[in-house]
Amino acid sequence: MSSTAVRPASRPLNFWVCLGVPAIAAIILVLLELTDLDMDLARYFYDPAAGDFIGRHSYFLEDILHDRAKQVVIAFSVFAVIGFICAFFVEKLKPFKRELGCLVLSLGLATSFVTPVKVVTAVQCPWSLEQFGGHETYSELLSPRPHTNKPGRCWPGGHAATGFTLFALFFVLRDRRPRLARKAFIFAAALGTVFSISRMMQGAHFFSHNVWTAIFCWLICLGSYYYILYRPAGKAERVTKAQPVSV
Repeated sequence: MSSTAVRPASRPLNFWVCLGVPAIAAIILVLLELTDLDMDLARYFYDPAAGDFIGRHSYFLEDILHDRAKQVVIAFSVFAVIGFICAFFVEKLKPFKRELGCLVLSLGLATSFVTPVKVVTAVQCPWSLEQFGGHETYSELLSPRPHTNKPGRCWPGGHAATGFTLFALFFVLRDRRPRLARKAFIFAAALGTVFSISRMMQGAHFFSHNVWTAIFCWLICLGSYYYILYRPAGKAERVTKAQPVSV
């Protein structure tokens, strides 16, 4: 006689918080388009005397905090894929098959959405704008794009997604290891913030670009968790057990 492994019931999700906070943040970002906040923050990182952003040619920001850090997250994603594949064959990993699948899906979606959206929106980077020594004309997110031979590729923030995609760890861990999940959330938020500020210092993105990225990554990871792992107490009780085998 055998029975299927029972995963723990999920802790209740507060959808008012999980969806409400990102919705409010999105509304605030749209309203901020009516202000000069993005421009004002970008000016803090721009040196008029040098005619460039203070971190534009920084070895640490470009080679370490951008290139190497991205490679580390990519390597983590590769290991997640390998772990998911192994979960079909390795007994110790089989109980975590759905968690690993959710992790792989979240990481994949939260990073792959950026490039297509950049192409569609064609938002210019700060370093390309006339205000910061470039040749392109600034336009708000929801405004028509001025004619140019070089469409922008800067909304949403790509490198920020490299950090904020790790929100996936929070959701994957929240039912089995809630304390560790909270630490994972803080780590993902902190890493995404560090990546965001580093790219702002280089003139690659405005502040709002990175906040939008955080919102998208959160919603993608939340959606993956909800459809793959979320098991409220009522559903968790309806676990089908294998029937006894007559010998």
